[in-house]
Amino acid sequence: MAGALQHKYSGQALTMLGDKGRFVLPPEFRNTVKLSSEGRTLCLVKDEEFDCLVGFGLSREDEFEDMLDREEERAIRLNRDFSRLKRSNQLYGYKKIPFDDSGRFTMPDYLLGLANITDSLYFQGAGSSFTVWNPEVLARQDDGWSNAKAACAGMVAEAAAKAGKKAGGKGK
Repeated sequence: MAGALQHKYSGQALTMLGDKGRFVLPPEFRNTVKLSSEGRTLCLVKDEEFDCLVGFGLSREDEFEDMLDREEERAIRLNRDFSRLKRSNQLYGYKKIPFDDSGRFTMPDYLLGLANITDSLYFQGAGSSFTVWNPEVLARQDDGWSNAKAACAGMVAEAAAKAGKKAGGKGK
């Protein structure tokens, strides 16, 4: 898609389950999703390889047909099986989730289950999309995830220290 505005996600963030069972889309991701979706629509889908979710804005859908064409062409060139229907279902099978001006949104139960999410979300920028992890699941990944694991562990420790101070504890 030549000349199209591409929205990129970078950075990391941690958010905890809040009141009314809602999470918050962090500002560094929220602003890009808003621009990409021309509004407040977060798209989430289960990653096909890892136990996490992939997030993006609606404009990413504009890339899907070109992605399908490239993947099909590559499969033919390498003499590999390719199901355009299966891959289309993977790409277009995302859930559109509205969020408010503060980024609060409710995660559907089936997505919580697919990614083993409980009470916190770790966001990791990945260019045209971002991943959303349960910090405990991310911690079990191999060394290829070492930067994300370290950033997440630091944010979890910081959140725990702040929670300890708010509860009247001394925190670390």
